[in-house]
Amino acid sequence: MPGKRIAVIGAGVSGLGAIKICLEEGLEPTCFEGTNDIGGLWRYQEETTSGRASIYKSATSNTLKEMTTYRDYPSPDHFLNYLHNSRIMEYLRMYAQHFDLTKHIRFLVNGVDSVRKRSDFSCTDVLIETTGKQESYVFDGIMVCGGLYTGPILPLQNFPGINRFKGQYIHSCEYRSPEKFQGKKIILVGIGNSGDDLAIELSNVASQVYLSTRRGAWIWNRVWDNGMPMDTVLFTRFKTIINKFYPTFLINRWAENKLNARFNHDVYGLLPKHRYVLATCGDDLPNHIISGRVLIKSDVREFTETSAIFGDGTEEDLDVVIFATGYTFSFPFLENNATVLDSQHSMFKFVFPPQLEKPTLAFIGILQPVGATIPTSELQRLNKLPSVSGMMADIRRKRKKFEKEFLNNPRDTCRVQYVEYMDEIASEIGAKPNLPSIFLWDPKLAVEIFFGPCTPYQYRTWAGARRAILTQRERIIKPLRTRTLICDQPPSSVKSFVFVFLFASIFLIVLVWPLADE
Repeated sequence: MPGKRIAVIGAGVSGLGAIKICLEEGLEPTCFEGTNDIGGLWRYQEETTSGRASIYKSATSNTLKEMTTYRDYPSPDHFLNYLHNSRIMEYLRMYAQHFDLTKHIRFLVNGVDSVRKRSDFSCTDVLIETTGKQESYVFDGIMVCGGLYTGPILPLQNFPGINRFKGQYIHSCEYRSPEKFQGKKIILVGIGNSGDDLAIELSNVASQVYLSTRRGAWIWNRVWDNGMPMDTVLFTRFKTIINKFYPTFLINRWAENKLNARFNHDVYGLLPKHRYVLATCGDDLPNHIISGRVLIKSDVREFTETSAIFGDGTEEDLDVVIFATGYTFSFPFLENNATVLDSQHSMFKFVFPPQLEKPTLAFIGILQPVGATIPTSELQRLNKLPSVSGMMADIRRKRKKFEKEFLNNPRDTCRVQYVEYMDEIASEIGAKPNLPSIFLWDPKLAVEIFFGPCTPYQYRTWAGARRAILTQRERIIKPLRTRTLICDQPPSSVKSFVFVFLFASIFLIVLVWPLADE
């Protein structure tokens, strides 16, 4: 008996994972992709296309390679820890080829014109447009994998005088490389959304770069204590449990002191109005600020024909304005019906619209984890849904929690904490690792799962999972060791410390883990 037919819209990182999950579940997926290749956002394109996001030429991932993988396919050990977009594309092509996914993809689809459920909810009609004609298909279910970055936000109405500005202004999605900005005076409006990264890159060719921020930002560094990637410290089960038990003000104080120890955010003009709730990666930003190559400015009050006037009354001459003001997501092909998706984009677990009579529509990867997107989107499936009232209660509960953890900003409405969200979804589908059980038969593995980085391999039972978890630190270190050193063995005192640490670790697992699941 043939499996149910599923339409997957988009062949980016979420779409590829969705195709593979469908195949594993005995379904028949057909993926519709508007370009001639996989990769979505991560595929660099020289020309910009409306409605199709693409990164700039030098863009590099903010998440560790060991976190930015599918659950059963680790990155090659020689890959660098934070991957350039070309390396991510190489990984995605390897993944698609290994699992033979591309044969399920229809490329060069000009657009999905409409997705409309039938009145009896028996199936869904999908109308697509190819070269010069329309085609109609019938599917049992739809997985929307188009991503968050489909519509750039360009709030010109919030910037008086921009229409009389005689220089150039663009959204950051139109930026590709710095060459054509040689010798220009440039302002980046907005920190985060790549604003700080573009400011750093442009400062190498521009005569002056300004970075305008209304609310400031806490700046993370990819290189954390002892030179290890920040993901290995911040995204662990141990730290997640600490966050649950410690008061928020103590966590904020620790984090803010930690970030200020590297450089004083107040002195550098970056101190946010809010406490530590979110941070943006900016390894080189303080270096460029202290050398004057990037100047931090307050929010823009208005533009003149040749300059910007800031909230503090200062004025700077400009040639180019780049708005790093983020994106919105929309689904114009869906029915304009509040029962499909309401104005707040309410989704149960960020996947299912709660008002549908039957769960035939799912959104995959339409969220912003504080961490990697690939594993969170790959895990997004549920075996059984609660009632509509149960789903709405969960949505309200999440929104209330969200208001405490994140800023009241449209950009952050889909934010989730990486480990918490992964564990929440994994618990629903039986994929969350059982630490007490693992400790009994494999203490070494249990210690790494609890104290080590919460890598995607933990959430899938496959032949190479144990080895992938226990060797993840070796894969992190390998690309760093490009110079061979001969080191003495660590003294016995160090070995003793390691033994005591492991013993304490095991004790904490047994004592604390059951409490965290209550």
